Amino acid sequence: MPSTILALQQLHGAAGRMPPAATAFPHRSDRFDCLLLSQWSSAAEAEPNIAWTRELYRDLQPLVDDAVYVNNLGEEPDAVVRAAYGGSYDRLCAIKRTYDPENIFRSTHNISPR
Repeated sequence: MPSTILALQQLHGAAGRMPPAATAFPHRSDRFDCLLLSQWSSAAEAEPNIAWTRELYRDLQPLVDDAVYVNNLGEEPDAVVRAAYGGSYDRLCAIKRTYDPENIFRSTHNISPR
């Protein structure tokens, strides 16, 4: 598709020197982040672009780790948000219960206080 981007971002260096549980960001080994970004200019182009991008995503699955980079998320189900934080998710929920029990800060990739 003319306005679809497949971007690879290298994650390494200082990020890899921290243990995965040290911060909310668990992806600490040397790796690449793979981002698919599809755009189109008219509503008529939506269906073929979405179908093409989903097919590309499926084709890439055997080649990538089962991991999620939180900064690449859009509107995703809770399971995907949980996967983005890995083993840190439960700890982040406990922090959220302490500092934001009413879930005021929920407009981004939400961690539920419950």
